Amino acid sequence: MVKQVTPEEVAIRLQNGEEVTVIDVRESREVATGKIPGAKHIPLGQIALRKSELDKDKSYIITCQSGNRSKAACGILEALGYKVEDMIGGMNNWKNITE
Repeated sequence: MVKQVTPEEVAIRLQNGEEVTVIDVRESREVATGKIPGAKHIPLGQIALRKSELDKDKSYIITCQSGNRSKAACGILEALGYKVEDMIGGMNNWKNITE
């Protein structure tokens, strides 16, 4: 079972200066509307192909627009041996806490 994290928890970690690596699995046109500062953009369809860009010693927070694609991405990355957390509600919920 993939660990879930709330957008509020992610925002607090970022504010506290923790080393947080967010991966945004939305499509480019969605990311163009705004993303979490410092987030790495890897569309869901490319996640397995681009796994070499990730470090198995790090933990990643995965986000999308509403939470469905991030759940899928977490499943793929976890199966490949990566440590991941799924941000609940995706960017829809992030906008609620940052605006």
